[in-house]
Amino acid sequence: MIKATMVLEGGATRGVFTSGVLDYLMEQDLYTSHVIGVSAGSCNGVDYVSKQPGRTRDCMIHEEREYSYYYGFRKFIREKSLMDMDMIFDRYPNEFFPFDYDTYFASETECEIVATNCETGQAEYLTEDKDKERLMKICRASSSMPLVSPIVNVDGVPYLDGGLADSIPIKRAVEKGNKKIVVVLTRNPGYRKKPTSQAVADLYRRAYRKYPELVRTTIRRNYEYNRQIRLVERLEREGRIFVFQPLIPTVSRLEKDCDALMHFYKHGYQQAKRKYEELQAYLAG
Repeated sequence: MIKATMVLEGGATRGVFTSGVLDYLMEQDLYTSHVIGVSAGSCNGVDYVSKQPGRTRDCMIHEEREYSYYYGFRKFIREKSLMDMDMIFDRYPNEFFPFDYDTYFASETECEIVATNCETGQAEYLTEDKDKERLMKICRASSSMPLVSPIVNVDGVPYLDGGLADSIPIKRAVEKGNKKIVVVLTRNPGYRKKPTSQAVADLYRRAYRKYPELVRTTIRRNYEYNRQIRLVERLEREGRIFVFQPLIPTVSRLEKDCDALMHFYKHGYQQAKRKYEELQAYLAG
């Protein structure tokens, strides 16, 4: 195990790029001492810690209807969710694509899962080292996108997607104290998030009127994200961090085309393979 921190950005189905990167690293038996995962990055992160190459890919890319986690419009209205979160965080790990809880809980790697506290609007870095149900619940909270997924209560606290408050937890990684930080992004170089439109801001205000701090965080997300990505770019130029990110057009956040998803996954895998010696040199330096 290498003393380093792995930072994994979210992005829903764009996370297949991350799974490609991590699958190659797992095949090389390269594991870091710390992992911080956000949203889809948290799902990738726990599969990395449980040493299950291919699991995230299999959860996200499949044509069988029985494994589908997308709701239609009618179910969305009834369930108040665009995706079947019970399928993803219950049936997947416990039935269809078994999660290796034993390996995860026995790991020496510290895995932090980022979720946004709806009451404070702040990011929280949650961990779990023995309770299977709570582990999947905090992954679910981290991955629950606003407006299209219900709020998740963990220990009596309401949470939503970790990417709202801390999309790229690079400052958290620096605070962990490891000199080596590996960041896996799911957006192309130069990407900047656009300001929240007035219409979407109004939707947030209506949907989360009980949580004014959450509304403030969601509306300011583009500002915070762009500040984080500028920091990532500067630290990479200075050689202080190592970054993987897609160099081809990304898939959409809720991509359903299996061929497009597999192509994006393979791009991540091949990029990790191509940059592996460079990564080794960085970690050894």
